[in-house]
Amino acid sequence: MDFLISIFSDYTLQVVTAGALILGITSGVLGTFAVLRQQSLLGDAISHATLPGVGIAFFLTQSKDPLVLLIGAAISGWVGTLLINLITETTRIKRDTALGIILSVFFGFGLVMITIVQRMPTATKAGLDKFLFGNAATLLYSDVELMMNLAGLALLLIFIFWKEFKVITFDKDFAQSLGLPVQRLEILLTSLIVIAIVIGLQTVGVVLMSAMLVAPAASARQWTDRLGIMIVLSALFGATAGVAGAITSSLILKLPTGPMIVIYLSVIVLFSLILAPNRGLLWDWLRAARHRQKMHTTTMLKNLLLFSEIQTNPFHPHDIAALKAIGKGPINKTMVELSKKGWAKQYPDKRWALTSTGLNEARRLTEEFEEQFESME
Repeated sequence: MDFLISIFSDYTLQVVTAGALILGITSGVLGTFAVLRQQSLLGDAISHATLPGVGIAFFLTQSKDPLVLLIGAAISGWVGTLLINLITETTRIKRDTALGIILSVFFGFGLVMITIVQRMPTATKAGLDKFLFGNAATLLYSDVELMMNLAGLALLLIFIFWKEFKVITFDKDFAQSLGLPVQRLEILLTSLIVIAIVIGLQTVGVVLMSAMLVAPAASARQWTDRLGIMIVLSALFGATAGVAGAITSSLILKLPTGPMIVIYLSVIVLFSLILAPNRGLLWDWLRAARHRQKMHTTTMLKNLLLFSEIQTNPFHPHDIAALKAIGKGPINKTMVELSKKGWAKQYPDKRWALTSTGLNEARRLTEEFEEQFESME
């Protein structure tokens, strides 16, 4: 109870938590489109491309105003995005190579600019290096207000162009056949991703921002095949990790907020990969195990039917050693499963035979197999 009271009374914790919440929701929503359009690396390239803009903005204005620095970051990231498209469309260089070129060149130039600016007499404790790894503790209420305004603008545009963004995400050719301005819509959607990255620079920094875009959406993709539900889940996962990371970093001294948020996102991704229904690794393993058991059961039924046709009495018991000689897999377990279903009956001396129900089931399966084989011919 005391801790809950401290959340509402501690100014720094309020601001950091609010900033992380806004970042988690925005990056979760916009990251969904990046992941579905197979542009996960685009977020990494744009986030690194924003760094030169921070240095140039301070160099030109001599101002540490977050709005000025973020405008510079946005312009730089947007220019980097346009250059990626230009390289891809006008040369034979593939998109992944163009992403790597822009990422490395812009990031290297950004580091040079930050180094130069930090050595200027007017840059005493400018704090520009916080844009590399983020420093959520330095967030002010005015910063959160700016983040909220940018996030609101991005989410509003997503709502307005929802149908158009949905079409170009899944079928660009169909969108062109409808007469939609696909190129302009792609530029707009990419610009919104730039806004999401700019929002997170102060909280998680350039290096970790790509994880904020990719991880929530990748987790949400494991749980659903519907875009609307995926966006809601992605925003929820991003918000949960953001708030949890902010609170955890406030409880443990000198624990950075950005890395903690990414750690929580990693836990969510791992949980989703293992336990998500339909796509989770655990459920895949269970389905495969059930399929193998079904195959063993079907094969054993057919083998028992084969033995029964040799005898005048179709319910004549056979030694399990004979069944093992022509069968594969866990024979004993399969026979127990057949017994539970009422398809086989165990006799003394480890002998087994079909029941009347099992005989009918074995004949039905054999007829289905023959019909399928004939249809294939």
